[in-house]
Amino acid sequence: MTKPIPNLNGDEIQPALERVDHVLIAEMVEPGSRVLDVGCGDGALLQLLSDTKAVDGRGVELERDRVNACVKRGLSVIQGDADRDLDDYPDQAFDYAILSLTIQATRQPKVVLQNLMRIGRRAIVSFPNFGHWSVRASLLLNGRMPQSRNLPDNWYSTPNAHLCTIKDFDSLCNIVDATVEEAVAFNSSGKRLPIRKSLSLQNLFGEQAVFRLRANDATIT
Repeated sequence: MTKPIPNLNGDEIQPALERVDHVLIAEMVEPGSRVLDVGCGDGALLQLLSDTKAVDGRGVELERDRVNACVKRGLSVIQGDADRDLDDYPDQAFDYAILSLTIQATRQPKVVLQNLMRIGRRAIVSFPNFGHWSVRASLLLNGRMPQSRNLPDNWYSTPNAHLCTIKDFDSLCNIVDATVEEAVAFNSSGKRLPIRKSLSLQNLFGEQAVFRLRANDATIT
């Protein structure tokens, strides 16, 4: 289980297990940072970061009903598309540009990641791992696209356009000239892998992953 994290008053907050990646992302964010959450959904991550890290948070979300849910929370969120609207943001406008369980649903993941690296002094990305052993076994034994807690939709109705593995994403980081400052693989209940320095094992046993990145030519203070 992922440990709760304290808010500014020292009280512990334990987010829902299905979004364990939010807890890990929050651990990677410095208090008081400027944060852009792209594909922020109903604002759960922004709320967590506000409660535990006192961030100056902004959000971008495609679905209007989710934008409305964020506004009801008192969060600063606008409607926008990660594939089309990130070009409008200036360079290094935020300390962190975050994309949680969204990059696989974008049409141009490489361009989106490059924009995150440009907009934020650091980028944090979480995603489901299509290289997990259960996915491989399902394809091998059943010959059909797998469904799981992390990939619940049928192939014909899934929003995921570009599923990837941990190895795939690590390779993309090299392509866009990003330094991986931290990478964590974990299972659906939030247990982190006891694996160190083995991308292949993380790729086999991690159901999801979170990467914190910075551009190789960026000056971080």
